[in-house]
Amino acid sequence: MPIQNSPYQAFVTLLTASGHSVSPAELHGHLLGRSCAGAGFEHKAWLAEATELLSGEPQDNVRNALIGLQEMVKGELTSDDMTVVLLLPTDDAPLPERAAALGEWCRGFLSGFGLTRREYAMSDEANEVLRDLAAISQVQDALEESEDAETDYMQVMEYLRVAPLLLFTETTKSEAPAAKPSLH
Repeated sequence: MPIQNSPYQAFVTLLTASGHSVSPAELHGHLLGRSCAGAGFEHKAWLAEATELLSGEPQDNVRNALIGLQEMVKGELTSDDMTVVLLLPTDDAPLPERAAALGEWCRGFLSGFGLTRREYAMSDEANEVLRDLAAISQVQDALEESEDAETDYMQVMEYLRVAPLLLFTETTKSEAPAAKPSLH
């Protein structure tokens, strides 16, 4: 029996009850993508973008959940843990459902990153991460339940827990003021 009180399921329930059809995975991916591209963590800008994604002004309970989600992302990106928790269905959800949510998350990430990114050169490694996310975003629910598919899914999940950190590190490094020359 699926866990009904997972953070993902709670967000699905909250958004659905409020009449919003966007998936929590896409919403979280978008937030993380914009944050990794250098959007900062100011609530007003995030809520303005979220209002567009939700196709309407969020009610207070949704607004508070969005702010909480942003605080979580800020904590993950700025801590030393080097891991991100993805807002996706739990492992007991059917694999096709999890794979579809993973694709939505990647599309959201790319959208948030692309809308926010400023002009600066990115390393080959960062560009490769973006290409990987684009490929993963094409995942459809064609994934059949099997041990190999489950293993592939878990490997992609592990990759996506660290890939955003590389982009965040690179973009924040790009925006840092040039170091003052040291006097020797």
